[in-house]
Amino acid sequence: MSAPLDLGPKPRLGYTPNPLERLSERRGDVAYVGELEAAPEAAAYVVAGENIILKRVADGFDPLFSLPAARTWGAEETVLLGVTEGHARFGIGIDPARAADLKERGDLFVTDLRSLAVQALVGADDLAALAEAKALLSWHARHRFCSVCGTASRAVEAGWRRDCPACRTSHFPRTDPVVIMLAVDGERCLLGRQTRFPPGMWSCLAGFVEPGETIEAAVRREVHEEAGIVCGPVSYVASQPWPFPMSLMIGCQTLALSHTIKVDTVELEDARWFDREQVTAMLLRRHPQGLAVPPPIAIAYHLIRAWVEEVPPPTGAIPIVSR
Repeated sequence: MSAPLDLGPKPRLGYTPNPLERLSERRGDVAYVGELEAAPEAAAYVVAGENIILKRVADGFDPLFSLPAARTWGAEETVLLGVTEGHARFGIGIDPARAADLKERGDLFVTDLRSLAVQALVGADDLAALAEAKALLSWHARHRFCSVCGTASRAVEAGWRRDCPACRTSHFPRTDPVVIMLAVDGERCLLGRQTRFPPGMWSCLAGFVEPGETIEAAVRREVHEEAGIVCGPVSYVASQPWPFPMSLMIGCQTLALSHTIKVDTVELEDARWFDREQVTAMLLRRHPQGLAVPPPIAIAYHLIRAWVEEVPPPTGAIPIVSR
């Protein structure tokens, strides 16, 4: 096998790492949180459903607003995200319908978080904090009523819990675990396409972890269900918060034990084996047929690139190996 082409500097994985100190032990201290809100250096990210509100500034865009400015649009929820360099950062959720009105303002820019990341409109640190804000505010928007008795619940702990005043049940933010994996067969890897993908894009297979299921079992089940491939050992590689709406992508590599693909056309449009030369061209966007992999913000790009460059899983990240 010839050496792979130079893929250039490795880009940062989208929405990571988050620079904020989360202060989980101080969230219940109402006086302390109030002091953070009142500080002049406090600032907030503004989320309107799937959209993020940005200020237009001379050299690009600024995602941070003072709390009074952000609340002029009607704060439906305010959550404490954490502190950076002693300055508090909050997430403020506003009515999604306001996004259309704010788009008309010349001093603001409104876009969705995915576009924000792909186009690199804000710095990586702000992007990670925005992912935290969007995921947490999405949870609030979907869990305003107690799932036990149906009573309207109220936010406490600086937005990190909702309590039911009727049955006294406490509800905590949820994160949905998703396995995303690259199945490997020697010098080939398995990639799939969904109908919603842009033309020519191929990616790793992925799926939600089910109740009572281990990560490695979920990896094997999803690959077999979607592509008919039986897999063996599973190695953990890396993870990524994915705020669409509130998932954790658990990136793995797995060894394929069978080779004949049988596509589940409900889940996938197609699935194929690709060799390293093909995948290298896809990473560099030089494939003769215009095929490509997801952009660098996605963990799929990093799983695929790690395989092409033959980078083993990080030291200390191998405990999820199973036969």
